[in-house]
Amino acid sequence: MTTTRSWPAVRWRRLPLRVRLIAGFAAAMLVVLTGAGAFVYLRVQYALDRRLDADLATQSAAVTAALHDGTLGPRNPAVVSGGLYQILDPTGAILHASPGLTGRPLLTAGQVAAATRRPVRTDRGTLLPISTEPLRVLATPLSPDAAPPTGQPAIVVVAVRRDQRDEALRELIAQLALANLAALAVASLVGYRLARAALDPVERYRVQAARITAGATGVRLDIPTGDDELTRLGRTLNAMLTALDTALERERRFVSDASHELRTPLTLLAAELELALRRPRPAAELEEALRAAATDTAGLIALADTLLAVGVQPAPGPATPATDLSITLAPIVQRYRNAADLTDTTLSADLDATPPVRIDPARLERIVTNLLDNAVRHGAPPITVTTATTDGYARLTVHDTGPGMPAEFLPHAAERFARADAARTTPGTGLGLSLVDAIVIAHGGQLRWCSGTAHHHPQPTQIPCTHPGTGTTITVLLPAAPANAE
Repeated sequence: MTTTRSWPAVRWRRLPLRVRLIAGFAAAMLVVLTGAGAFVYLRVQYALDRRLDADLATQSAAVTAALHDGTLGPRNPAVVSGGLYQILDPTGAILHASPGLTGRPLLTAGQVAAATRRPVRTDRGTLLPISTEPLRVLATPLSPDAAPPTGQPAIVVVAVRRDQRDEALRELIAQLALANLAALAVASLVGYRLARAALDPVERYRVQAARITAGATGVRLDIPTGDDELTRLGRTLNAMLTALDTALERERRFVSDASHELRTPLTLLAAELELALRRPRPAAELEEALRAAATDTAGLIALADTLLAVGVQPAPGPATPATDLSITLAPIVQRYRNAADLTDTTLSADLDATPPVRIDPARLERIVTNLLDNAVRHGAPPITVTTATTDGYARLTVHDTGPGMPAEFLPHAAERFARADAARTTPGTGLGLSLVDAIVIAHGGQLRWCSGTAHHHPQPTQIPCTHPGTGTTITVLLPAAPANAE
């Protein structure tokens, strides 16, 4: 089910983010300023109306007193002096009125009915548009308990002009409108500059990302100083670019290494098959050629599997079992000893108890097998396999007493297809230690090696060689599994 958006919504989303931010900010400011202006207006209106109501109450009391005294008329200066009033009967008929108010009642029929029971305040004339006779009116019942008969005074209606009050409110509205418009303009300008300053790094990120998309390598985002959200985003993106560059370089190296290492055996295999097909041969020769081709093919498959294993090593998950090295390594060493036809003296194991580690037994066997292959091919017996615990790590060490590796080769020993000059005449592809390094790193561990008195520790933690001065020592450190790991 698809949803359609209205055209205004689509147009709104197509506007630049900066414009949308300013528009939203201006709308919010308009609401706030309008609310503040309305509050000020209502407070001023309330204050002015209270003053008028106080004047009306005084005037109503004077008219009521004059009415009760029978002195209502020109002889009562308190009533006549600028006062506006009407005396109504219960039907709303005017019984007495000040000059200018004799034409019609100031109250409507409904207001008359209400004024016979309680005081009524009302306004005549509007603030806008300007009225010619703006009045504030107060109607007070003379007999609130029982309405007098028709023709008798029942309601005292007094009024004052609102000219000054209305003029003050109109002036206030004009001043508030001008002030709010000025404040809105200033706030919008400040908001625009703030939004522009905040989004400028994003635009720079976009331009630099476009360069990277176009094929530029080694480009990093220019990160401004500070520690706000955009700065942290820039650092994260730079870290991501570094990881992508590393992955791309690893992929290029893999393709280069694979093409280099596979080209020679593939060429030899093609040459053998072409030579076998060049002329008729006896069945025995053809069988021998096919066996050689099958051997080369098996080697190619093993090489391809190793390359893929070096390139991709997933990290252990929650389902990965916790493995005890001392228990798991014993049968692995024994199987290797039997397969390589070695004696207990040639290959020995001293396996102390270690904390459990999260690693699949098949990968652990691959680590041990590769390390033992290197020791057998390039070292010399006796070969020892030991386990121990070091600083929260389970430590696996394989040591041989051979001639060791040259000191200048040590930093490159774990690189793919790296082989010392003395090892180029022995079988192997130069991927064994590289595969071990990939497995160990994927499990959060560390791999270090030393040969003779030369050491190589890629990680900052330093662990001395267990056999300094003799042969080669490869050390694998695997982090101990959590205490609740199964």
